[in-house]
Amino acid sequence: MEERRGSLRRSAVALIGASWLCGAGEACELPPGARLESERLAISYRTVPAEIGVGEQFEVMLAVCPKKNFNPSGEIKADASMPEHKHGMNYRPSVAPLGAGRYRSQGWLFHMPGRWEFVFEVGGERLTDSVRIE
Repeated sequence: MEERRGSLRRSAVALIGASWLCGAGEACELPPGARLESERLAISYRTVPAEIGVGEQFEVMLAVCPKKNFNPSGEIKADASMPEHKHGMNYRPSVAPLGAGRYRSQGWLFHMPGRWEFVFEVGGERLTDSVRIE
């Protein structure tokens, strides 16, 4: 499998232009979903379908809002890993911009049950969220 990865995870990367997010400091409303925040950034995401099954492909819909005085540049990365097992997914998901700070990431598959950690990186800012898959 060409897309198969070893213990070092590679992230899905989408290169995007300067207007990829709401302007820094402007009002930016996140759609419903899991919400992650740092001092410089807020993200919401949801999976499609909402319930993730072991060995079943799913998508991640992602919305990104920078906070005041944060102007991220260049790329967004999305990936997942199992920290207790020290490995990631077997396949690399793709990330495609939909406009206005929204993205669709396809090709996700959690190949075993347990705790998975979503990892989103935007302009050098890294946010994570854990989910348990049974």
